[in-house]
Amino acid sequence: MQGPVRGGPRGGGDAVLLLGSNLGRRVRNLRDAVERLSAETDVLAISRLYAGEPHGRVHQPWFLNQAVRIAARHSPGELLLLAKRLEQSAGRRGSGRWGPRPLDVDIVLYGEAVVSLPHLDIPHPAMSGRRFCLLPVAEVAPDAVVPPGGRTVSQLLESCNDTLEVIAL
Repeated sequence: MQGPVRGGPRGGGDAVLLLGSNLGRRVRNLRDAVERLSAETDVLAISRLYAGEPHGRVHQPWFLNQAVRIAARHSPGELLLLAKRLEQSAGRRGSGRWGPRPLDVDIVLYGEAVVSLPHLDIPHPAMSGRRFCLLPVAEVAPDAVVPPGGRTVSQLLESCNDTLEVIAL
């Protein structure tokens, strides 16, 4: 996969993934995904679990979310393929936008890079408005700078107006 990548990973080249699950054994789905990630990447930090109201489609189970900071040894395209493999191995099949799923893996940050590939934009375009994303990401990378505005994850969390309930477990 090729596409524009502006800026590069900084400070060791960390990437941050957000894992989510609202079908099946949610805790087990997330735990298994972290184990599979650690077999293919260097896991640097893992947030605690957060339960959150679903965004988009309200009539579905709450999501459990967890952020994982890894050493970005894969290109963004390779990391996307890894994310898709993790989702498929957890049993994800097309559930539609914002639908229920056993595992969702989003690449929210890749150093300070801005990445634009088919089916992949980094930083995640909606992260600054979603508390369920910012809370766990702030645990593993509070001072990460989010392009293009240059605000940190902690600063984005402080100014987030999302009213959906999110609970740390």
